[in-house]
Amino acid sequence: MLTWHATSAVSRKATNVTLPVDVYQRAKELGINFSRACEQALRQAITAEEGRRWALENTEFIKNINDWVEKNGLPLAEYRMF
Repeated sequence: MLTWHATSAVSRKATNVTLPVDVYQRAKELGINFSRACEQALRQAITAEEGRRWALENTEFIKNINDWVEKNGLPLAEYRMF
């Protein structure tokens, strides 16, 4: 899985974000960095969506593996320490 890290060497793209007034005011009061918070939230959303899509695209494979394990048991189960 790709790990996302923000660095100063990464080029940036300015964008506008529309927020509810209460969210904007509270974040401003708390000194939250809007760009950093939005970036972190978007990275989490991207990761979640990529995972959802992978699972959807691999549904048949996952089902086949689960069926095989149900029928044959876990490979190397005899060596498990838990």
